[in-house]
Amino acid sequence: MLVDEALNLFMGFQYSQNRSGHTVIAYQTDLNQFFRFAANELGQEPESLGVDLVDIYIVRSFLGVLSGHGLARKSMARKLAALRSFFKFLCHKGILGINPVQRVASPKLGRKLPHFLYLEQVETLLRAPDSSNLLGCRDKVILELLYGSGLRVSELVGLNRENLDLDSGLIRVLGKGSKERVVPVTNYALQAIKTYLQKRSDPNQVLLLNYQGTRLSERSVRRILDKLVTKVSLEQHVNPHMLRHSFATHLLDGGADLRSVQELLGHKKLSSTQIYTHLTRERLREVFSQAHPRAKVVNKSKTP
Repeated sequence: MLVDEALNLFMGFQYSQNRSGHTVIAYQTDLNQFFRFAANELGQEPESLGVDLVDIYIVRSFLGVLSGHGLARKSMARKLAALRSFFKFLCHKGILGINPVQRVASPKLGRKLPHFLYLEQVETLLRAPDSSNLLGCRDKVILELLYGSGLRVSELVGLNRENLDLDSGLIRVLGKGSKERVVPVTNYALQAIKTYLQKRSDPNQVLLLNYQGTRLSERSVRRILDKLVTKVSLEQHVNPHMLRHSFATHLLDGGADLRSVQELLGHKKLSSTQIYTHLTRERLREVFSQAHPRAKVVNKSKTP
């Protein structure tokens, strides 16, 4: 089977599994890059390349070239994951008998701890919106839901009024893979939502609107957040996901159990949530080393 035909089958399968558009586009980009490389290695045109011509040596050579160009290990691992999914699909369908990626080892990744804001920084940011006007009230809702409920920015902008249960203090969000979950809303967020909706006179069912009266985009949320960060002069760059990280970190600091935080964040695997325990441990070490007199580094250059 030719590569183009196999790719069309695979992409159709991905969409049928309710993969996010970002994931499918990333898969397609990575696979197209690989098959252009494979065609060049085999001296063929990409459109005439058969998937059965790919072997483990071409895959390893591809990764070697990426590494030689200084591509980050995380990006290499993502491209390899796309290849694994693609060839596993072809083998499952009986199109290929041998998976050329099966014995290729994934690059080892260093565990990168997520960035978060301290409580004082969050409180400063939450006070930034001007609640005397409609857009300021909307911005207040954005911050209160990103931090107070730990929403992803995609979940936030996808909210409609019907997703809100203001009496119970709950909202229904659509997460990754179209997985639905119900999360609690803080009293601050509830008040912000009520104030915002009271100032609106339109019948639009979308919760967060831009100045044109249409659904707010993820990019607009990031731009709004940048303006608010500049307004309060926070020194570090803040993105919407950092508020989600802060939500999880502050919950664990406050004694919440890991399983509950996993449910609130909508993580499929507990390992995705466990990274926040590493974060809290690092903070404990930092506090300990700075505060305890026996933990401070002794300046050995001093003589008694």
